[in-house]
Amino acid sequence: MTFRRRALRTLAALGALCVTAPLVSACSSGEVPMDAAEDANNPACADVIVRLPDTVADLDRRTTNAQSTGAWGDPAGVLLRCGVEPSGPTTDECVDVNGVDWIIDRSNAPLYRFEAYGRSPGLEVIVNSELASGTATVVDLGAVVQYLPQERECTSLADTLDLDE
Repeated sequence: MTFRRRALRTLAALGALCVTAPLVSACSSGEVPMDAAEDANNPACADVIVRLPDTVADLDRRTTNAQSTGAWGDPAGVLLRCGVEPSGPTTDECVDVNGVDWIIDRSNAPLYRFEAYGRSPGLEVIVNSELASGTATVVDLGAVVQYLPQERECTSLADTLDLDE
């Protein structure tokens, strides 16, 4: 499945959640309803989830109803899922933030999808930029993401060219 298709599916689920949230009392103060990723039972995800910070982008952590997930804010402004299928090589924007490479999908702004690139199992974070800063989010989550094994890293065209010739 392509990165864009996974992002759209995740964002559609988040959009449905946002539309129905006012109708569901659990969305305002109880646990955040989420769907677990396909590989959510991977032990590496457990290493991440047990270390999730109490606050991300100045939003307080909330409980979720799905394995290997995290949420912050009321309403939730940051959603995390571990165990997603990692993206392969991509031409999408990829940035290094404190030693963690992140692919950024801006196609559904103000909802942004960040994927910890090159990590297995995969990890994605959805940020509602009207409620939280994407930059603060990836900075706050970077230390726990580093518990996932890194198999690839971002490269640019400059990394593949020999500029001395």
